[in-house]
Amino acid sequence: MVFNRELVPRRAIALTLRENYIAVPMKHEIEHLDGNLKVEYSWRRGRKSESLKMTATGEAQPIPAGSHAEFITEHYWGYTALREGCSEYRVEHPRWKIWNAMGFELKADVATLYGKQFAETLNQPPRSAFIADGSPITVHRREML
Repeated sequence: MVFNRELVPRRAIALTLRENYIAVPMKHEIEHLDGNLKVEYSWRRGRKSESLKMTATGEAQPIPAGSHAEFITEHYWGYTALREGCSEYRVEHPRWKIWNAMGFELKADVATLYGKQFAETLNQPPRSAFIADGSPITVHRREML
């Protein structure tokens, strides 16, 4: 998996990890009532407010083996291209559960955020969308390869 660009809430994260991160003011809202889940992440870039919203119902389910969701969530090694070469770091977290999203909405200037070459693809409805329950993670010290 390759991240083209990732948004983070703190400049220190972007500077420390030396990845293609953009530090932006962020907030989130999670509402889980009576089996209905609503999740919204929003951020500001300059004067523009952008957001990602999803909805789901029911309880979180184990991630099916061999699924798209497993491919996205169950990765435990990261690699970074640096001036000095390539580095590797290990990431630990328990296996998550997911809700398959019933509704999905991305409000963002994707051409500016990710590049014009991704605008057509990212402005289409997603092939899959899910919400992971998540957990704390541990990112281990990077080592040069």
